[in-house]
Amino acid sequence: MTDLNYDNSLHLKELVPQSAIDEIEVWIKKYPAERKRPPIMPALKVVQEHNGNYLTTEMMQAVAEYLDVPHVAVYEVATFYSMFNLDKMGKHVLSVCTNISCSLRGSDKVVEHLQNRLNIKLGGTTQDGLFTIKEVECMAACGGAPMLEVDKVYHENLTEEKIDQILSDIAAKELPAKEEK
Repeated sequence: MTDLNYDNSLHLKELVPQSAIDEIEVWIKKYPAERKRPPIMPALKVVQEHNGNYLTTEMMQAVAEYLDVPHVAVYEVATFYSMFNLDKMGKHVLSVCTNISCSLRGSDKVVEHLQNRLNIKLGGTTQDGLFTIKEVECMAACGGAPMLEVDKVYHENLTEEKIDQILSDIAAKELPAKEEK
């Protein structure tokens, strides 16, 4: 079995800033030196955050090289967990839980409302690059279903009004940033 066309010439230090490397090093030091796989998940999170919220094959290869683990080990983690994005995403990813509890409490209506409000389909990104709607599995907030996560914040017991308020709040924060440019 090949190692997914692993390219040894890729170096993480060429792809992310030193601050990201420093953060990854903190995670590496939390584990015994012989335990090389536990830092995969936090390393991928750090790299993703420094790359506009998505991972490229080259970045996954570079993480594998940096951690001295097989590329396939990193790729398995990146493709298994819904927190990792392998495609370019909007600045704000609206991760809608559609698992059983949220489904029973109306996650289909949440998705439909978001699609109508943002004029994009599930998995799509708005033309301005601000929002992506993403379907995810259980996010362990069943008691507050239906729910979504955006910018590391859980929003539970959603209604159309709450969704509209979330989107309005994000847009309001973005407006000053656009005016400064």
